[in-house]
Amino acid sequence: MQQATRRQIAPQPENSIVSRILLFALTRLVLNSAYRMVYPLLPVFARGLRVDAAAVGRALTLRSIAGACSPAIGSVSDSIGRRAGMVLGLLLFSAGAALVWLFPTFTVFVLALSLMVVGKYVYEPSIQAYLGERVPYSRRGLTIAATELGWSLAFIAGVPACAFAIGRFGWAAPLPAFTLLGLIAAALHWRTIEPQSLQIRGLASWHINLRAIITSPPAFFGLTAALFATVANEVVNVVFGIWMEGEFRVSLGGLGAAAVIVGAAELCGEVLAGLASDRLGKRRSVMLGLGLNSLAAVSMLLSGGSLAGALARLFFFFLTFEFGIVSLTPLMTELFPGARATLMGVNEAAFGLGRALGALIAIPL
Repeated sequence: MQQATRRQIAPQPENSIVSRILLFALTRLVLNSAYRMVYPLLPVFARGLRVDAAAVGRALTLRSIAGACSPAIGSVSDSIGRRAGMVLGLLLFSAGAALVWLFPTFTVFVLALSLMVVGKYVYEPSIQAYLGERVPYSRRGLTIAATELGWSLAFIAGVPACAFAIGRFGWAAPLPAFTLLGLIAAALHWRTIEPQSLQIRGLASWHINLRAIITSPPAFFGLTAALFATVANEVVNVVFGIWMEGEFRVSLGGLGAAAVIVGAAELCGEVLAGLASDRLGKRRSVMLGLGLNSLAAVSMLLSGGSLAGALARLFFFFLTFEFGIVSLTPLMTELFPGARATLMGVNEAAFGLGRALGALIAIPL
């Protein structure tokens, strides 16, 4: 099937692309702080909403299912332009945060989580496609890794800040801030990112793009790797907050500290991927990272009731996962250049489906 043809993108000045990478990383810090705070603080949200932890776990499953719809959602910037896709995603995120802030019930909480993740999954494929068109493949590993810092810094800075705000003002305290920050980010993107810069012909609709992607063996196997790795990672994501609180009697502050350790591990994985994947090769980096991640999962059985040992193994588990996944993302941006945003949307869907399946496995655990 013939891929879409596109007008050549003019190279961006170095200082221009660097400033936009910084904007993307900071915006992802906001989105991912909202996304990730639920994991270590799951018992706190359950108590605040007057439901049990399993109910919040099911809410996370529904959120992940909403993320699995992202092949259609994430492809929107292939049709309306990268800037419009970014801004739309940020407005959806802000709307979700405002919704649960104004109506703090469990039902609204579930709906708001889904709306916020839809916004996240519109925004992220748009920036990945944007960078895929403006950064040479030989440097794309470092570029993508720089934007991924917003993922790890969410656990290092964002989640502890949320825990602090919740401890002082109640479980819904972070949501007004997320609403405001999302709107500010949308305005900054509208002002600084150039408008529609692509002339798209050929594969105009997302379902045609999707069919072409699924029948592409490299894209299919890349998506399969992302799916299964994410299932494994999500089991640990959902369980570790309750595990820490129940096994080691870790307090709210301790859960925030555990989140910092996980964030530090992911930060190390992102930095290593940025430094190594362009030199070692994206495919080799993916194989190395996910292979070591499998060994890390086995090693977690050997913590022996020691909090220090459990934290050390948790650190290695998240470091190796992040190294593998961050190495995979720039590889994915080049597997189907004719519909980058659609492919990255399907990639986000693989993450979403993997998280949904992982959460379903984790709930009985």
